[in-house]
Amino acid sequence: MHDVNANRAAQTFAPLTASAVLVNPVGLHARPSVKLTQLAKGFTAKIEIALAAEGPWTDAKSPVKVMRVKAPQGATLHFRVNGPDGEAALAAMLALVHDGFGEA
Repeated sequence: MHDVNANRAAQTFAPLTASAVLVNPVGLHARPSVKLTQLAKGFTAKIEIALAAEGPWTDAKSPVKVMRVKAPQGATLHFRVNGPDGEAALAAMLALVHDGFGEA
């Protein structure tokens, strides 16, 4: 007999968190928001962002929700990632922010 719960446990991933300072001049507004969501959609992991470590958390794969964050230059953007490709997703998100979304 196949144990469904054991299979689910094997697919559980520990959430990963990290943060980065927004260095690009416009912060997290329209163009950077689109770049972030496009990158996030390339991963199967659940990716969330927040302006504080305790949240509230926003789905990084939703352009509308990300644009609502409106974080200015110098703000700290917190990431919470959970999924099979979580480490790669988190590294890519941090690299995008550190690179200033290609604008800095």
